[in-house]
Amino acid sequence: MDVIFPRKLNEGDVIRVVAPARSRAMVMEHDHTDIIGPRFAELGLTLSYGNHVDERDAFDSTSIASRVADLHEAFADPSVAAILTVIGGYNCNELLPFLDWELIRANPKILCGYSDITALQNAILARTGLVTYSGPHWSTFGMRDHFEQTLRWFTSVMFGTAPIALAPAAHWSDDLWYLDQDKRELIPNDGWWPIRPGTAEGRIIGGNLCTLNLLQGTPYMPSLDGVILVVEDDLESHPATFARDLTSLLQLPGAPGIRGLAIGRFQHASHMTRPLLEQIIDAQPALTGIPVLANIDVGHTYPLATFPIGGQGRLAVSDTEPATAAEAEAEAETSVTLLRH
Repeated sequence: MDVIFPRKLNEGDVIRVVAPARSRAMVMEHDHTDIIGPRFAELGLTLSYGNHVDERDAFDSTSIASRVADLHEAFADPSVAAILTVIGGYNCNELLPFLDWELIRANPKILCGYSDITALQNAILARTGLVTYSGPHWSTFGMRDHFEQTLRWFTSVMFGTAPIALAPAAHWSDDLWYLDQDKRELIPNDGWWPIRPGTAEGRIIGGNLCTLNLLQGTPYMPSLDGVILVVEDDLESHPATFARDLTSLLQLPGAPGIRGLAIGRFQHASHMTRPLLEQIIDAQPALTGIPVLANIDVGHTYPLATFPIGGQGRLAVSDTEPATAAEAEAEAETSVTLLRH
């Protein structure tokens, strides 16, 4: 299947906000729209909202029919340039049997979100060839402080076409910023973790690991053959469950063709450590001889990089360890580059 890249954003474009997982009504319990609206206005973008984004049921979501309707309308509306998800959740995969894949293929446009949105994004790639984007939600734009790097990565991918070289952020956070914008904890970054040296290029597949695994055995799972796999997990994962989920993914038929693996930063609550992660990697025969890099800025900590699911990337991992994040940024031998996005 041919890969389809949606057109990039231009000033004056309209962004449609949809809630394919949890409802905006839940998010609005901590209302940061006074930050979100002006932030998009500064980018020259206008926000519009799906008709059902504020519906809310016992699962903090809404009916399959409502969520599918908002997605279909967003793709079909020629005035909409891109689609942004409200937040993640647990139930995006409920939508997959009801989506009009021909409608989506015929109306390619940016779709951005992360976490539970992984199921929707990888299914769209598998069924239509459309490249989507793992990156910040609409709700993420409500982060008042320390959002600059997340925004730079987002705008570089969404507005530009040149290759993008990612570099480790100097600091990161894993705090409940949406509860208290004044109480933030910045943590010095110890840089990327080179686990296995090597270089690779390929199509980028991935997102949230446990969500991606929901697609196994379905018509919505993209092939892993020839890919750079980028995975992360959230605070509900711990070392044993991450190991089990990674093992399951790497036992799929296309897994022997994986060319490289990049792993996002773990949240504190996961209790993952570098030695534990290295043990997990060492136990995976499918990863023998391919580059593995960890602690990169994707996942459920901030800043959050935007990357294309279905785009092309290059992963290079040196066998020499940079001592600091600054050295890692200057170290050309270890790099993550978005070649085509």
